[in-house]
Amino acid sequence: MFQSIELILILLVSSVAAVAVFRYLRISSTIAYFFVGLLLGPFAFGLLPNTESVKHFVEFGIVFLMFTIGLEFSLPRLNSMRKIIFGLGAIQVVTTILTTMAISRLFNLNFGAAFIIGSAFSLSSTAIVLKILVERIDLNSRHGKLATGILLFQDLAVIPILILIPAISSDSYDLYTISGLILIKVLILFTILFWLGKPILNFWFGIVAKQKSRELFVLNVLMITLIFSYLTNLTGLSYALGAFIAGMLISETRYRYQVESDIASFRDILLGLFFISIGMMLNISIFIDYLFIIIAIFILYTFFKVILISVLTKIYSYEWGVGLRVGIILGQAGEFSFVVLSLGNDQGLLTGDLFQIILSTCLLSMVVSPFLIPLNGKIARFLSKNYLRNSQKVVADIEDTGKALNNHVILCGFGRSGQYLARFLKEESTSFIAIDMDLNRVNDAASAGELVMYGDASRRVVLKAAGIAKAKAVVITYADDRASSKVLHVIRDDYPDLPVIVRTADDSTIVQLQNDGASEVIPEVLEGSLMLASQTLLILGVPLKRIIRRIREFREERYKMFRGYFKGSTDIDDDINSNQQLELHSEEISHNSFILGHKLSELQIGDIDIEVQYLRRPNMLENIDPRPDIVLGVGDIIVILGTQPNISKFHKYAFAGSK
Repeated sequence: MFQSIELILILLVSSVAAVAVFRYLRISSTIAYFFVGLLLGPFAFGLLPNTESVKHFVEFGIVFLMFTIGLEFSLPRLNSMRKIIFGLGAIQVVTTILTTMAISRLFNLNFGAAFIIGSAFSLSSTAIVLKILVERIDLNSRHGKLATGILLFQDLAVIPILILIPAISSDSYDLYTISGLILIKVLILFTILFWLGKPILNFWFGIVAKQKSRELFVLNVLMITLIFSYLTNLTGLSYALGAFIAGMLISETRYRYQVESDIASFRDILLGLFFISIGMMLNISIFIDYLFIIIAIFILYTFFKVILISVLTKIYSYEWGVGLRVGIILGQAGEFSFVVLSLGNDQGLLTGDLFQIILSTCLLSMVVSPFLIPLNGKIARFLSKNYLRNSQKVVADIEDTGKALNNHVILCGFGRSGQYLARFLKEESTSFIAIDMDLNRVNDAASAGELVMYGDASRRVVLKAAGIAKAKAVVITYADDRASSKVLHVIRDDYPDLPVIVRTADDSTIVQLQNDGASEVIPEVLEGSLMLASQTLLILGVPLKRIIRRIREFREERYKMFRGYFKGSTDIDDDINSNQQLELHSEEISHNSFILGHKLSELQIGDIDIEVQYLRRPNMLENIDPRPDIVLGVGDIIVILGTQPNISKFHKYAFAGSK
């Protein structure tokens, strides 16, 4: 009907339009590809041929999806989250599969069909969940960590599921014999590849990286992935398993992040083709005929998954509210659900109308989830009164502590940066309160006597409880700039003049954070570079005083807040050119002052080369911006910035009118 170039154009135009519309509606692009396949497939307009070559091509999408999953399974990460992954995650997957199989058997479904349905229902969408958690800054929350841990095991569980499906469909041996043989093969293969693969990959990637060619690097990743996939296929196992192993091995090398970045666009295109092929399988007429059954299964499936995960998290000593949030977050099918359904269909285990019903149910759950997941907190607080009371107790605890503080500093985040800053504040006898979302860190630090409270600093009620109305400054130490921006917006709505210092990784987001309301943005890369420069110059023999002066000049130029300081009698000049250092000086207006009654615009400060920073007036707590129309009165204090000679000139001018 159409030539190849025409089919490609139709596919590209449809995909671009669908993804753009769905992204605008804040729906996963995965669903967009489904609809493209549905509309262009044989059950709608029939523009795309459902040929064997197309199926073979889109299989590469699964291969590279498994490769990406393998990159996430670094052994240190698995070890750090082992209780959640291999405890909570394993129980959730196994229980869901067994329960679904038991229910399916009541409807006289055979073992193979029941296993396929149970496996598909046990999985959740990693792409949708992680995207929403990142956008909502919930990835490091308790429910975010639990959801991530369960997702990691679900992704890992795909491997034995994909291995078992061909074994279940085989008639040549009994299931236990085939499963045993497959398990032995997997163990031997894992042992050989992990024993030899890691040192070989480190050596080989080192050679490739030295060529400094991005094209060669990407080609090398593709080659490694397909070689591992081919090796596993030779042993009678799936291509996907080899790709997964390749990803795991590369995750243990120092090239992991570069690989992940380079392969992302290629993988996403192939995955798009895979989901288009899944959409082509969906028969819209059957979907309409069984619509009420599909909706009923979807409701029961979602309800069961939420309740199951809530019960399991309760067993793991979490409150009901947290479990409900995790259940709602994971209450949908996932990308691998369609991989399982597709393989089950190819193996003849799940066919006909039943295949269409389960496929439609999984698709419906993924369409609804982007709208349901953001409501997880509200639903949990509505359904679980204990969770609401716990949330209120968190705020009450912070408020009890905040009442005793005045002119203090609020630290948002108590990681390494926050803790180092806290030590400086304590040495300077400056009171502070730290707010952090990591419960383990809060408990450990609080036990050690640190003034740190559990809470979400992006919530207005938490900041008020921490005494932000009486605070002298806020310091945001988050590594995530989006989380910092979220806190900044909350602060600036109510406290536009409160100094807020924000930590960031590099210079790329400085302007954005300043636009969001940051008084100063401290980039770690810049400060690290300054320390590197100072140590280098010191080794090269540059005098220490000169180095200190150069670093200070750079910081004063870069950070407006750090320009100048109030010099005392005990301060020691660190350079022979100390007269060129910028200092802060306060000048009080008396009855005898020459500038009494003058407007700031009338003062000849430009000739003296000083800068008015702000004014203070008697009985006024807040600083006054130096507007030109302000008339100076008795008791007013002018805070100026300038060098020592120019400050002296201003003092003479202010008192006697001479310079």
